[in-house]
Amino acid sequence: MCELYSKRDTLELRKKHIGPSCKVFFASDPIKIVRARRQYMFDENGEQYLDCINNVAHVGHCHPEVVKAALKQMELLNTNSRFLHDNIVEYAKRLSATLPEKLSVCYFTNSGSEANDLALRLARQFRGHQDVITLDHAYHGHLSSLIEISPYKFQKGKDVKKEFVHVAPTPDTYRGKYREDHADPASAYADEVKKIIEDAHNSGRKIAAFIAESMQSCGGQIIPPAGYFQKVAKYVHGAGGVFIADEVQVGLGRVGKHFWSFQMDGEDFVPDIVTMGKPMGNGHPVACVVTTKEIAEAFSSSGMEYFNTYGGNPVSCAVGLAVLDIIENEDLQRNAMRVGNYLTELLKKQKAKHTLIGDIRGVGLFIGIDLVKDHLKRTPATAEAQHIIYKMKEKRVLLSADGPHRNVLKIKPPMCFTEEDAKFMVDQLDGVLTVLEEATGTKSESVTSENIPCKTKMLKEAHVELLRDSTTDSRENPSRKRNGMCADTHSLLSKRLKT
Repeated sequence: MCELYSKRDTLELRKKHIGPSCKVFFASDPIKIVRARRQYMFDENGEQYLDCINNVAHVGHCHPEVVKAALKQMELLNTNSRFLHDNIVEYAKRLSATLPEKLSVCYFTNSGSEANDLALRLARQFRGHQDVITLDHAYHGHLSSLIEISPYKFQKGKDVKKEFVHVAPTPDTYRGKYREDHADPASAYADEVKKIIEDAHNSGRKIAAFIAESMQSCGGQIIPPAGYFQKVAKYVHGAGGVFIADEVQVGLGRVGKHFWSFQMDGEDFVPDIVTMGKPMGNGHPVACVVTTKEIAEAFSSSGMEYFNTYGGNPVSCAVGLAVLDIIENEDLQRNAMRVGNYLTELLKKQKAKHTLIGDIRGVGLFIGIDLVKDHLKRTPATAEAQHIIYKMKEKRVLLSADGPHRNVLKIKPPMCFTEEDAKFMVDQLDGVLTVLEEATGTKSESVTSENIPCKTKMLKEAHVELLRDSTTDSRENPSRKRNGMCADTHSLLSKRLKT
C-alpha cells in the first residue's frame, strides 16, 4: 500500500492540524483505511474489513462505473452551474421520475446539510411562517440553522432551545412514549404533534414546517408506525405548514420495497419537500432538494436569487446519473430487499438466543439492534454496545452504535451487500455476544446474579463509570459524536472482562 506517512505519524499530524472536535471511528484504536472496493475496506497492512455502516458508498466503494463517469466528465468540462448544460436537466428529470408527480422542481446542493438548510428556507418563504416542529433525538445537519432543530446535538445546560423550535416525541414503539402494545401508536404520536401546533397557535406562533427523517437514523434506527406521517401531514397542512421528508440517509432504494423511504407510508402520503444527499454521489459531494412548483414559485417571488456555485455542476450530475444507472442495472433495490430480509431473519434467531438483544427493527438494508440489560425494563446496554463494536472490529467487521443511549447497533452497508456478508457478520456477532454474555453472566434469563457476583459487579462498575462520564449530555461530549464510539468506556469494560 502507498502511504505518505506511517499510522503513528498520521495520527500525530491529525492531532496537530485537524480540529479536535473532528472525531474518528474507534477513537482508542482507529483504523487507517488506504483503499476500498465494493463492501470492503482495507487498512495499511492489507487487512480486509466488511463495511456494515457506510451508506455514503451507496452502490459500493470506488464503483468503476462511477469513477469512469466522473473521469469522463472531468476531462471534458466542469464549471459554474450557471452555465447551460444538459447534465443538470437530465439528472433532475431522472430524479423526478422516481418521485410522486407533484415533486418535480429540483435545487442541487453539495451536501445533505445544505439541502436541509435550503428546505427550511423554502418552507418559511412559502407562507411567511417561522416555526419548525422536529422530532426528539433528530439530526439534520451541521449548519447553524440545522443544529437549532437537531435535538441530537442539543447540549443540556448550554444550548437553550430556540422559541421557534418545537420538539415532538420520537415515534418509537419499542422504548418510546407509546409502545407496541398501544392500540393506535400512530395516532397517539401524531396527536402529540397536533397538541404542539395548538399550543404554538395559542402563543401567537405559526408553523412553517414539520421535518423528519423518513426513518430516524441517529435516533436509533426508528421505523415510525404505519399511518403516522399521513396524520402528521394533515395537522401540519391544516396549520399552513409543509412536510419535509429527510431522505439523506435512507433514500435511493435502501428500504428495498420502494425507492424512497417515505413511500412505505402509501401513495396517499406525499411530502411537500424531499431532501436527499450522501448516497446520491456514492461519496462525491452532491445533494438535492425536490419540491412542488407552488413552493418553488413562492420562493422565487421573494426576489432573492438562489445561487450555488457547484450545486448541480456537470461532474456531480454525471456521477449522480451513474449511480441511478447502477442501482437499476445491478438491481440493487431488489438486492436490498432480499439481503435485508435474510439478514433480519438471521438476527431474529440471534435475538432468541442472546438476552442482550432487546429488539431487531428495520427495513431493507437499514437495520437496528437495540441492546438491553433487562428485557422487561428495556434498560439500554450502552457499555456493552461499545464493547461489542470494538470486538467486531477485531473480527474485521465495522459497526457503529447510536440512539439517545448509544446502545443501538446500526447496520446500513453499501447496497451491494450479499447474503454471504450477512451470514459472516451475524456469525461474528454471535461469537462476540456469546463471550460477552458468558463473562457477564447474562447468557440466559435463568442465570441468577448470585451465581456470578464478581462478574456482575464488574459490569455494574463499568456502567457507573459511564454515567459518571455523562454528567453533561453524552450526545455532545467530544468523544461521543455520531459514530457512537466511547473509547474510555470500551477500555474500561474490556479490562474488566479480561480480569
